[in-house]
Amino acid sequence: MTVTQDLSFLTLITNASVIVQLVMALLLGVSVMSWTYIFRKMFAIRAAQAQTEEFERAFWSGGNLATLYQDAMSNRRKSAGRTGALERIFEAGMSEFSKARAAVGKTPLDAGALLDGARRAMRAAYQREMDGLESHLAFLASVGSVSPYVGLFGTVWGIMNAFRGLANVQQATLAAVAPGIAEALIATAIGLFAAIPAVVAYNRYSHDIDRLAIRFESFIEEFSNILQRQAH
Repeated sequence: MTVTQDLSFLTLITNASVIVQLVMALLLGVSVMSWTYIFRKMFAIRAAQAQTEEFERAFWSGGNLATLYQDAMSNRRKSAGRTGALERIFEAGMSEFSKARAAVGKTPLDAGALLDGARRAMRAAYQREMDGLESHLAFLASVGSVSPYVGLFGTVWGIMNAFRGLANVQQATLAAVAPGIAEALIATAIGLFAAIPAVVAYNRYSHDIDRLAIRFESFIEEFSNILQRQAH
């Protein structure tokens, strides 16, 4: 009963050296931040996917582009969260195209220059949207790659202290060294607990964001073709 109590996780953590406790606290804090970003990014990507599908259905339904543009501006004025990334890209391109046509007036239209302005506006909006979607992914990647090594540092430090403690013991037994090694290994376990979800989430979200990026780029090209026909 005494051995079981001495080797409980709480006892091992409280009896660990200061360095090992600091490593554990750091890893636990990083893990909490990682899970926060994991859930926030999950909801953000799901919302972006749903909004993209909804706008694509509205865009390819054959409706009037001017009406769709007015709806996009109205949604943005009411609430920025009501508009999706693809809708904002469309709004940026359509806005620049409309301004350029209005500025030209009755003079002959330069279709190339007219289209280039709309494409640049959509590309700028695309970069802003991708920057927002990719935010905090670098943190998850860092947690996934660094946390095991931080935990390993705590483990090595704890094992060093355990073996140094054997110098004051006349007869080295497993019972004497087991608590020190066990408390050191907890640091590695916490490091893996922080790293594994971060790596899984990073790979999954990177894949989802890449698919969204392909859809955005395809839309920009297809919408540019539509604007080119209107410019001529």
